[in-house]
Amino acid sequence: MSKFTQLGNDLYSGVKSVNFVGRRRVFYVVSLILVVVALAGPFARAAITGTPAYNFGIEFTGGSEFIISDAATTDQTLATTAVESVVGDVAPKVSVVGSSGIRVQTSQMTNAQTNEVKTALASAYGVPETNVTSSFIGATWGQDITQTAIRGLIVFLVLAALLMAIYFRTWKMSVVAIVALLHDVIITAGVYGITGFEVTPGAVIGLLTILGYSLYDTVVVFDKIRENTLGVARDMSKTFGQQVNLAVNQTLVRSINTSVVAALPVASILFIGAFVLGAGTLRDISLALLIGIVVGTYSTLFLAAPLYAGWRGRESAIKKADNKILSAQARSVEV
Repeated sequence: MSKFTQLGNDLYSGVKSVNFVGRRRVFYVVSLILVVVALAGPFARAAITGTPAYNFGIEFTGGSEFIISDAATTDQTLATTAVESVVGDVAPKVSVVGSSGIRVQTSQMTNAQTNEVKTALASAYGVPETNVTSSFIGATWGQDITQTAIRGLIVFLVLAALLMAIYFRTWKMSVVAIVALLHDVIITAGVYGITGFEVTPGAVIGLLTILGYSLYDTVVVFDKIRENTLGVARDMSKTFGQQVNLAVNQTLVRSINTSVVAALPVASILFIGAFVLGAGTLRDISLALLIGIVVGTYSTLFLAAPLYAGWRGRESAIKKADNKILSAQARSVEV
C-alpha cells in the first residue's frame, strides 16, 4: 500500500488530521490579505507604471489589427518600428502567432493610415502586401460581451445559491459557497491585473468556467459535512466543528487528486497554446482556468468549510451541545 493511500485512510478514519477548523482565523487573515491585494494590486501597478489597472484586449477597447503571415523572422521590434514610422503616437501591441505569424494591434486608424501601415509591415518583414491582412474591431462588441458575462454571472449565482440551499437544507451552506466563489473570482481577476496579462474574451470565458469547478469542489466537501453533522450518522462524541474538520480531512485526498487531474491538462494546454502554437485564445482560457483551479481548491479547504463551521457553531442549540461534548472530552482526558 502506497504512503499516499495510507495517508488517505488515516485522514478518513481520523488517525491523522489537519486542523482546518481550529486554525480558521489564520486562514481568514490569509484570504483577507489575498483579496485586498487582488483588489488594490492592479491599481497600485497602474500608479507605478502609468498603465491601466487592467490590460483589456482590443476586443474591449476597439482598434485596428494586422496579421502578417509567413514572415521570414518573428522579430517584434520590426513591427513596432514599422507602425511608428507611419503613426508616431501609437503604441502597438505585437505578439507572435504560431511559428511564422505576427499580430499587431493598435488604436483605431484611418483607411489611409491602415494602408500605409500594411505597406510598412510588408516591407519590414519581406513579404508581399497580400500576406498582411487588416481588420477593425469596434469597442461595442467587447461591451456587449462584458454585459452578457455579468448578466450570466448574476443568474448563475442566484440559481446556484437556490439549488444548494434546497439540496443541503440550510441556506448558510449556500451563502458560504457563494462567498468562496466570489473569493476565487476576485483573486483570479486580481492576478490578471497585477501581472498585466491581457484581458480577452477567452479570459472571460475561462473566468466563468472556474465558477463551476469551484462550486463542484465545495459541494463535494459540503456533502460530506452534511453527512457527518445531520441525522443518526452524527457522532455525538465530537463537536460540530470537529465533525466538520473530519469531513474536510475525509475529502482532502479527493480534493487534491481532483485538482491535480484538472490542473495537469490545463497546464499542458497553457504551455502548448502560449509557447508552441502561439494561440492566444488557448492561452487566455487555460491561464484563467489554472489560476481558478488552484484558488478554488484553497478556498474550499481553508475558507468555505471553516467559515461554515464557525457560523453554525454560534447557533445556541449547537453551542449548547458542543459545550456538553467538550465537558465530556475534558473528563475523559482527566481519567
